[in-house]
Amino acid sequence: MENNNFGQVKISNDVVATIAGFAALEVEGVEANTTFTDKILKNNGVKIQIEEEEVSLDVMVMIDYGVSIPDIALKIQENVKNTVETMTGLNVSQVNIHVQGISFKKEKAEKEEAKQSKKN
Repeated sequence: MENNNFGQVKISNDVVATIAGFAALEVEGVEANTTFTDKILKNNGVKIQIEEEEVSLDVMVMIDYGVSIPDIALKIQENVKNTVETMTGLNVSQVNIHVQGISFKKEKAEKEEAKQSKKN
């Protein structure tokens, strides 16, 4: 909550969670299928704890098969932290990443493409 000469500005926890969810989905290598995206945007995929002007976030993600989980997790942490701080003015103390699963969709699509090109 921020005080200024005109009054207070309060940002709902759901708004902060939605911002964090979108920021996580922006990172290449994070699975963005509709079911998982719905989960994040309904804030089931982001847990938030705000104390005074500091926020701690837990972000649940699915990662595409074949990517480096530590590298993707770091990119998610950086993007979520920067986006939440820029948009809300809150200080992000922690962004904890919880990898909930691995998506094989991209790999399946590539195999299907290879099969189709062999037939032609």
